[in-house]
Amino acid sequence: MRNAAILSVFTCLVVMQSSCGKSNVAGSNDSQDSLRLPAPAATWQEHWFEHDQLLHLSYYNDDVAIYYDKDMDTTVTWPDSYETALWCYVKSVYGNFGKENRLYCVYHEGKYAGGHPSTYFDSSHDYRNVTDCGPGPWSDSTGYNLDEVTHECGHIVEGASNGVHGSPAFALWEDSKWNEIFIYDVYIGLHMNTQAVRWYQQMQTQTDNFPAPNTQWFKNWFYPIWKNYGNNKVLAKFFKLLSLYFPRNGNEYARDMNWGEFVHFWSGAAGVNLKGQAAKAFGWPADWQTEFLQAQKDFPMVTYSGE
Repeated sequence: MRNAAILSVFTCLVVMQSSCGKSNVAGSNDSQDSLRLPAPAATWQEHWFEHDQLLHLSYYNDDVAIYYDKDMDTTVTWPDSYETALWCYVKSVYGNFGKENRLYCVYHEGKYAGGHPSTYFDSSHDYRNVTDCGPGPWSDSTGYNLDEVTHECGHIVEGASNGVHGSPAFALWEDSKWNEIFIYDVYIGLHMNTQAVRWYQQMQTQTDNFPAPNTQWFKNWFYPIWKNYGNNKVLAKFFKLLSLYFPRNGNEYARDMNWGEFVHFWSGAAGVNLKGQAAKAFGWPADWQTEFLQAQKDFPMVTYSGE
């Protein structure tokens, strides 16, 4: 099923052909000579959490490998184009994710509520970038189904960008306010305007009780930063600055960040002091001010204008 929401993705695919491999349906030799990477395994036995399904390769190219469990409707093909466009966009904005640099997309029908990610750093999923989603049904390629698979991809971005494993901000934005702006930016970047408008409107009433009651992360923090300071460039720069300057042990981040460091690094990404925006979005407790001043001392290479 390819509806209007997914057809708009093909524009992105045409634009990105230079960086994205041609497609190949599993079991077919068509276009095989155009693929740079070896074909993924025809089956994949799950061995993580409560998952124990034998997965079957449905579709692949140099950018994605899509696996269905035995209960998936094999006539559902919209993930082929969407997951390819999504991963091509991610790589164009945030860089590469491992040597193979593929996204492995697992779809379950009638089991395993929600979804989870894994990255090429993780042995649990055989050192692959993975989005594993259920329970469907997956015939519809709009709304929650798009949001869910995109959300899980956002976790890969926050957990494995720039060759470093971990997400120092996860303890603050949890599961996951980051993905709210990631989803919106993907829809904008892929020219999926109907989905972008839907998501934006949904976020206008989204509230959370952290770090303060009735916090609106998207409306009062992420969206103003995205809109005013470079769209996807400011998002990517945050992770780049973390990889350059935040403490790590080898290719692992050494610890979580505090709120002062969080605002300091986002200020560095935006190029301006975001303390005022943080106060509007979250409040500004006295201990945050102390942490913020200390972060400026600890990470002097993260610079921006304004006091």
